[in-house]
Amino acid sequence: MSWSKISDAVIRRLPLYLRVLDESSADQVELISSQELGYRIGVGSALVRKDLAWFGEFGKQGVGYEVDFLRHELRKILNLDQELNIALVGVGSLGVALGRYHLKRFAEDEEFNLRLVALFDNDPRKIGTSVEGVQVYDLTRLTELVPSLNIKMAIITVPAENAQIVAEQLVKSGIKGILNFAPTKIVVPEDVHVSSADLTLEMQRLAYYLPE
Repeated sequence: MSWSKISDAVIRRLPLYLRVLDESSADQVELISSQELGYRIGVGSALVRKDLAWFGEFGKQGVGYEVDFLRHELRKILNLDQELNIALVGVGSLGVALGRYHLKRFAEDEEFNLRLVALFDNDPRKIGTSVEGVQVYDLTRLTELVPSLNIKMAIITVPAENAQIVAEQLVKSGIKGILNFAPTKIVVPEDVHVSSADLTLEMQRLAYYLPE
């Protein structure tokens, strides 16, 4: 399900709302107000109501939102009501760490349905090995295995100089969602969505706030 006119800023807030709802459900909270929901992610209640109104009428004035119902609806909106297969390209230290974290989360949280099913690399020493039971494939098999393994999203953890080439291979294979950990910008077609996590830039930004 998708709404093409909705801004990416709204979509980025939906998983934050979902996290609060997950925590509230775990605490057996049945109702939550837009004020409380907004407070816990750092936005105003009016913005919460506006964001959710794009997708339907979920709350009742003076009552708030039913936590479990809104959780269910947000999972559907985010396509998280089905298991989604993902791949990781670049089995270096960062890639292995992310892969292990992801697999641990998948094993321990029955509602976490983003399943890591394949790893890719071009290092002959790594091809054919595995990380926590997930096989490392030759990068040349990407276009073959993405459709056969029904992979929908991919994580890039390769060096900056290789990231654009890998992104193009992923796009050619049919991937529409990419999480990029390489410290560089990648260019993709408009119908492919990229989210970047540049650890170096974030650390440099934080350094500004340190006392001299």
